[in-house]
Amino acid sequence: MSATVNEIMDARQSGTLVRLGIGFVVGLIITLFLFWFMQYMIETADRTLDENARGSLVDFVRVQRDEQIKREDRKPEKPPEPDTPPPQPPTPQLDNLDPTAEKIAIQAAPVQTEIDMTGGFSLGVGEGDYLPIVKVSPIYPQRAASRGVQGHCTVIYTVTRQGTVRDPSVVESDCTSSLFHRASVQAALKFKYKPRVIDGQAVEVPGVRNRFTYQLTD
Repeated sequence: MSATVNEIMDARQSGTLVRLGIGFVVGLIITLFLFWFMQYMIETADRTLDENARGSLVDFVRVQRDEQIKREDRKPEKPPEPDTPPPQPPTPQLDNLDPTAEKIAIQAAPVQTEIDMTGGFSLGVGEGDYLPIVKVSPIYPQRAASRGVQGHCTVIYTVTRQGTVRDPSVVESDCTSSLFHRASVQAALKFKYKPRVIDGQAVEVPGVRNRFTYQLTD
């Protein structure tokens, strides 16, 4: 039994070696044939290509142009200087004040005002007395208008050396309603005067009074 197994193994090994040998020989033959066939194809190829028929290559060389941009600086020309300077405008002159004018009023509301000044004021004395230049009517108080309250209110104040009004206050005994106090004082502060001048010097005038009359129009 053991002899039979050994024989079988030997027979298989012998068959494997034979197949390997046959495969090696066949592979070598095929390889040699391929090398020969490639050499044959190279030798028998068409060599009719002429050197003259070959296309010629043209090389293009781009030369950089030397470009210079010329820039001109344009500056505005200086205007010529005038031969003679232009004439000076005339100095504005104020109109002469009319001493006979009672007042200059700007009506801002339907209110009538009357002036009652004390302290020696007289329109016909001369240039040394103070004169009213701007007098503004008061704004009718909304509360008084809604209630239909009418009347008058006197304000006393001082005319300064600059012609303005200082320290205005209401004369309680000559004011029909407290509703007119604030409107009367605000209006008096907007008055402008030509100040009183004595010996070339402007002086203050205290105790100047002005009565504002409040009347509703239909």
